Amino acid sequence: MKQRVIFLLLPIVLFVSSALFGAEVPYLTGRVTDNAQLLSPEVKRSLSESLKEHEQRTGNQIAVLTIPTLDGESIEDYAVRVFETWKLGQKEKDNGVLIVVVPNDRRMRIEVGYGLEGTLTDATAGRIIQNIMTPKFKNEDFNGGITDGAKAVMNVLEGGVLPETAVKSDSKKKSGFFEMEGPELSITERILIGAFVFGIIGLFTAIGILTPGFGWFLYFFLIPFWAVFPMVVLGPDGALYCLITYLVGFPAAKLFIRNTDWYQKAQKDLRTKGQASIGGMVIRSGGSGSSWSSGGSSFSGGGGSSGGGGASGSW
Repeated sequence: MKQRVIFLLLPIVLFVSSALFGAEVPYLTGRVTDNAQLLSPEVKRSLSESLKEHEQRTGNQIAVLTIPTLDGESIEDYAVRVFETWKLGQKEKDNGVLIVVVPNDRRMRIEVGYGLEGTLTDATAGRIIQNIMTPKFKNEDFNGGITDGAKAVMNVLEGGVLPETAVKSDSKKKSGFFEMEGPELSITERILIGAFVFGIIGLFTAIGILTPGFGWFLYFFLIPFWAVFPMVVLGPDGALYCLITYLVGFPAAKLFIRNTDWYQKAQKDLRTKGQASIGGMVIRSGGSGSSWSSGGSSFSGGGGSSGGGGASGSW
């Protein structure tokens, strides 16, 4: 009961904490709000004029916001708060776009209104961030990165296409656990989500390795979980490595421990007594294998949802 109450209250606590301690949403003073002072006066004036002309041609409303830091808040949540506070785009069309750049956190995002998601897709926004804005930001060229990114957004919304160089992915240059191709998550988010994902499937993997008979059922049962869940944290390449490790490592570990005394004793107890105890976990034989219990404890999971299109990035 206490655990259920905690799971119900956790989203409320996180929402209140975000509202109280998250970065402040500034007043909408123009199409370009440069609170981080990244843009020169000339670039800010020129970019504002370009965004104004685009709005006159198409009705789409694009705004640019720079802010030094988000004080620990995720850029996705912050961009949604700004978007909803500023009410970008026409009410009937939801045709607004927000470009957020946070230099101290080295994060950026293109938040897209629902009415433009079919034109400025998440994948396209991601390519603009990854291939147009990021290279400029890495060279400390914020004037060029923000301007070129905004122009690319306007070009796509007016029916144009991204330059050929912007379509090519630089994912092969990435390496290491925190830089693998995959969802744009901060290191903290990857650690927390990874602990949850790998903690659950790792627990059942360990049970499968340690359990005679029933363990092989778990081996095949967990294959799709090892193939899909790691993509949330590591991306497709990382998930493939995890799956291969699991497919090879599980049988190898199983074969290694099958000759241990406690494993053979557990097998014997299952055949003669119908149940065995492994590390406090009681295993009972069934008609087609074994079942297990841990003294009445149970496991239940929850769900989550997210909204708003666009893409995020870092440099």
